[in-house]
Formats: sequence, structure tokens, C-alpha cells
Amino acid sequence: MQYEKLFRRQSVWKSIFSLAIPSVIIILVMILYNMTDMFFVGQLGDYNQVAAVSVVGPLFSVAAAVATMLGSGGCALIAGALGSDDIKRAKTYASLCGWGSVGFGLLITVVLLLTKNAVLPLLGATEEFLPYAESYMGICALGVPFLLASTTLGTIIRAEGAVRQGMTGGMIATLTNMVLDPLFILVMGMGVAGAAVATVIGNIVGTLYYAYFMWKKATVLNMNAHLAGKNFRLLFQILALGMPNALSSILSGFASTFSNRLLGTYGTDAIAAMAAAGKTTMLIAMLQMGICIGIQPLLAYNYGAKDIPRLKEVIQKVAVLTIGVGIVTGGFCYLCRHQIISMFIKDIAVAHLGEGLVLFLVVASPMIGIYYLSTNFMQASGKALLATVMSLLRQGVLLIPFLYLFHAFMGMSGIAAAHMAADLLSVAIGGSVLFCQLHKCMHAE
Repeated sequence: MQYEKLFRRQSVWKSIFSLAIPSVIIILVMILYNMTDMFFVGQLGDYNQVAAVSVVGPLFSVAAAVATMLGSGGCALIAGALGSDDIKRAKTYASLCGWGSVGFGLLITVVLLLTKNAVLPLLGATEEFLPYAESYMGICALGVPFLLASTTLGTIIRAEGAVRQGMTGGMIATLTNMVLDPLFILVMGMGVAGAAVATVIGNIVGTLYYAYFMWKKATVLNMNAHLAGKNFRLLFQILALGMPNALSSILSGFASTFSNRLLGTYGTDAIAAMAAAGKTTMLIAMLQMGICIGIQPLLAYNYGAKDIPRLKEVIQKVAVLTIGVGIVTGGFCYLCRHQIISMFIKDIAVAHLGEGLVLFLVVASPMIGIYYLSTNFMQASGKALLATVMSLLRQGVLLIPFLYLFHAFMGMSGIAAAHMAADLLSVAIGGSVLFCQLHKCMHAE
């Protein structure tokens, strides 16, 4: 089996890079995907439309969180089941993830469409750009089922060792969006509505690719309704284990909402400036997160197989890798902040404001991978509650109160400083928990 060679027999470094490189490529493509809408909308020279994309983003962070919950929880459980040689159970988890993405996707679409007018003002949308936000949100809401299906299937496919196919589907979806964005936004003059249409079509194309793989080539991936229905209770196990990733995404969205409401007191240009600064530094954390997510099946498989020496070696080498990546990307993003921000913001004053916020956002960059490694190890080892607590820290328990505390003392720059403080403290706590849990595994051995 492909997964046995990848997870059990290859050298540790080779296994890490076999999993991490495609995952990082997916993350890079996702960053481009995330930046594409704002980039081409930014070419319109209307920062009201840039602000609209930023304000609506948290809503779709919630939708993406559900997909992440299904995908990450399912991936860890499928890989663990394969490590224990329980193929039938692995197929059951895969089927539940597939049908779960369909059901939750339809539910979220209905809720978003029904609550659109009431929710947007609460997220910080002002009268200046409310019509743009309504247009962007309404169209994107229709594509949520495809967003969930594409993301979930693309994540769990890695558990059976089909890393290349998982990467391919994500790239197809993103490249479709990138090609259609300038056509709809600039050529056809649709603005933010065009960005939304391109996003929906991209997710549809990605979903179709994974459906084709599942039909023709998959070992574990399936949509067996009977298998899912007979074992429906196991869906709660998937959701519990994937909850940390979901909470992280949801809390990130809420934190963005609180941040936008505070920034709104300084004007729409402040919201746009912070959004651009966030895009500038997105690369740092997402690459490290991509590495840790990529190697999660390797952690889960070896934990399920009780190969503790290999598990320890994987953790040590991934820690070194993420720190190195953090140093390089942090330096790059800081040194190139002017060039990156100017891609999104044409107004010189607003761009300068965004550049001033970047320093706070890169300080913790070299170490943030330790936090992601700790959370992914908790999931891989089946410790759902501890993983959930860890996920609550960075974007919730720490960041949200820090936003108000630092804003009270430092004003607008304090909003960026709050991110720095939350990251540093999360790394310290995450590293301590990771060390303790690994020590327990070695002692149990």
C-alpha cells in the first residue's frame, strides 16, 4: 500500500518532505487564492471594495472552519485506523466526512442568505461599502457547499498517501479562480461580485476533481451512504477531533471582526491598511501551519502503530524545519513590506499606514510553527480536548482580550501589537504542552 511506504518505511526526512512540500505548495496556492480577490479588487483603486472583502472574510472563515473540522479530524482518524490495519473503519470515517461536507454546506448556505442583511453591520460594514459587502457575501454563500466539499476531500485524501492528488485538486481550484478574477473583476467590470463568482467556480472545479479521483482511483475515499448511515455516531468523533482547527478558524474570524470594529473608529482606510498588513504577513504562519498539517497523517499513523522512536524523531525534525522557515519568511515579508502592500493598496497614505503595522506582525514568526506542531500532535494522538484547549488560546482566549487591552494603551498600533503578544504566549504554552505529552509517550513505551 502507498501509505505504508510513506508513513512507515521511508526515512523520516524523506517522509516529512514528501508530505510537507505538497502541503506547503497547497498553502502557497491558498495564499495566492486568498490574495487574488483583494489584489484584483485593489486594482480598481476603490478601497471601499477592498474593505468589503475584508469584512465579509470572517463569515467564510466559519464555513472554512467546518470543512477544516471534518477534514483534519477525518484525516487523523483515517491515518490512525490505517496504522492499526483497520481498513473498514478508515473507509467509514472517509464516507462520513464526504456526506458531512454536503450536509453542513447546504445548511450554512441557507443561514448566510437568511441573515445577510442583519449580520454585515455587526461585522463592521459601514454605509460606505455595505452594498459591496452584500453583493460579495450573497454570491459566495451559494458556493459554500463546494467550498466544504473541496476542502474536506482535499484534506482527507492525504491520509491514504495520495498527497500529490490532494495538492493537484487545490491547485486546480485556485488557478481557476486566479484566471477568472481579472476577467470578471476588471474586463467585465463586475468588481467584488466578479471576485465572488470566480471563487465559487474555482471551488466547483476542485470538487469535481476530487469526485473523479474518488470514483476512479481511491483506496479509502468514498461516499458510501449505507456505510455512513450505519455508523453515523462516529461523525461526532470526527467533529470532536477536528474541533481545534475549526475553533482556530472561527476565532480568527471573530478576532478579525473585533479588530475591524476597533479600526472602524479610525475610518475605512484603517480597516484596509490592517487588511493589507495581514496579507503581507500571511505567508509566515501559513507556511509553518502547512508543514504541520502536512505531516499530521505521519504523526497519527506512527502513534497508531505505537512506533514512539519514529514519532519522536518526526517531531524533533519538524520543529527544526518550522523554525528555519519562520526565520526566512519573516525576514522576507518585513523587508518586502512596501512592495507587497502596494499590490493591494494604491492610496499612498493608506499603504504607509499598513507598512507601520507589519513589524508587530512578524516578531513571533520564527517560532509560531511550534504552536501548530503542538496542536497537530494533540489531534494525531487523539487528545481532542487538549487540542481544543490549545486552539482556543491564540485566536480566542489571548488575542481577543489583548486587542482591547493593547488598543487602550497604544491606539491603532496596539491592535497589531496584540497579535504579537498572543503569538508569543501561545508558542510558550504550546511548546510546554508538546514536550510534556511527548515525554508521557516515551515513558509509556
